[in-house]
Amino acid sequence: MTRPPTAAQRRVIDAADPVTGRLRGTEAQLAALVKRGLAFRHPRPPHDHFLTPAGHRIREAEPARPETPASTGVFAARIGGEEAPPDAGPSRVREVHSAWQGLLELRRMTNPDGATDRPCGWERTHLVQAAALALEAADHRPAGQDSAGYRVRATPQPEAVAVYEPDAGALRACAATLERAGWQVGEYTEPRTRARYLLASPRRA
Repeated sequence: MTRPPTAAQRRVIDAADPVTGRLRGTEAQLAALVKRGLAFRHPRPPHDHFLTPAGHRIREAEPARPETPASTGVFAARIGGEEAPPDAGPSRVREVHSAWQGLLELRRMTNPDGATDRPCGWERTHLVQAAALALEAADHRPAGQDSAGYRVRATPQPEAVAVYEPDAGALRACAATLERAGWQVGEYTEPRTRARYLLASPRRA
């Protein structure tokens, strides 16, 4: 069984950027994480270090972390319908913009050709958050407990999320946003409820 990271290593992992996985630490700490397969050193300057999927799993495995960003300091995109959504306002707009710019930078650094117009590996392992961030960053309105808006939900299909939005025009606008963000999108009707929804998958090429 693989040894768990040391307390010092865990602090470095926990302090990683929540979107990009960028790490800060001493050269020795970062090298140790690379050796254990929890981080990698980016080949292009400035040669920053980032969490690998295994490192992300360790970071996210901490006990019962609440999903409210305000209480944890961890950014989470609005997926719609949250019981305790973050406060809306200028600070939220700045957070979302910063997270989206960080995601574009992660694409640039981790896609083999440096492309920013299609999703990267992190997005493929965080489908709901990635799609929700693309929508929130484009100023679409997430659903509240008692208000209409988009809702992003996981599906049984690999690499696909469902996006619900009761307003037909807003649903089409969500589709256009996701397509611009590098997702393949189709519109479907649920057989039972006749509700229209989007099925979106990260584009590979």
